[in-house]
Amino acid sequence: MILINLALFVLFLVILLKFAGYAIRYSSKLARALHLPEFIVSFFIIAIVSVLPEATISIMSAIQGDSNLGFGTLLGSNVADLTIVFGIVALFSSRGIKVKSKILRNNLFYLILLIFPLFLGFDGELSRIDGAILVFIGILFFYKIYRDSKRFSKKFKEVKREPFTKSLLLLILSLIVILASAFFTVKYAENFANDIKIPAILIGVTVLALGTCLPELAFSIKAVKKNHDDLALGDILGTIITDATILLGVVALINPFSYAPSNIYILGGGVFLSAVIAFSFMKSDKSINKIEGLLLIFFYIIFVFLEFFVNHMGKLA
Repeated sequence: MILINLALFVLFLVILLKFAGYAIRYSSKLARALHLPEFIVSFFIIAIVSVLPEATISIMSAIQGDSNLGFGTLLGSNVADLTIVFGIVALFSSRGIKVKSKILRNNLFYLILLIFPLFLGFDGELSRIDGAILVFIGILFFYKIYRDSKRFSKKFKEVKREPFTKSLLLLILSLIVILASAFFTVKYAENFANDIKIPAILIGVTVLALGTCLPELAFSIKAVKKNHDDLALGDILGTIITDATILLGVVALINPFSYAPSNIYILGGGVFLSAVIAFSFMKSDKSINKIEGLLLIFFYIIFVFLEFFVNHMGKLA
């Protein structure tokens, strides 16, 4: 049964990620028809579609009564986005990820938002009140970004577009497949975790967190190779804010949950610290170069090691 559960878990995760890629493609085509600035399009539209894998996994896990799996996936993917995704994208870019000063103006707000899960979950649980607060502050921040959108003026170049209706229908089809595959991904992830007798949160922090980052990683690499660094930054930053506030809040609203306080210290602290490091690199010379990218990847390796060590010690205790 271990191999069967593992195989089915991997199969449905691959299907989920494949159709997430299709969803990004067709949502991008729809977004370009709006003629909005690149950063805003990627922050709002592409990033929202990019979070669908972790969104569907975390919500399905909450519905099925295992919110810890979704909790680990959301915050684990945030750390992965801020470290390994930024790091790999920087390595693939010929000149590093260029960061415009007007994007950096919001870095304090990003950091404040990312510390909220750590602050609210310090007592070892996330209640429905905590969830409502996270959703509310996430919506407020997105509203602020929308109001500031005029500062981000770079537009998409005119490109050949497919018919609007065709793109819309293909996007809806992709979303349906994503929802179905997420349900089975969660089911077989839990079965596999039970088979090998490890906490489900570790599956979320490692395999699911890394897997659900693949859509934004693939999109961001393509963006920087075409000198659209704003797209890469908007996608990644939009994803981490959505995960840390709105999605985590929705999970708590559906099914309030508790966990070992050490998990929020490692997960929440990891998110905040990785954000501090990433933004420090951005402000140093308004870019993330290849060396800084390698350092971010190294930080992620340390984070995963600590998470496994803390959970292992917890089981022994």
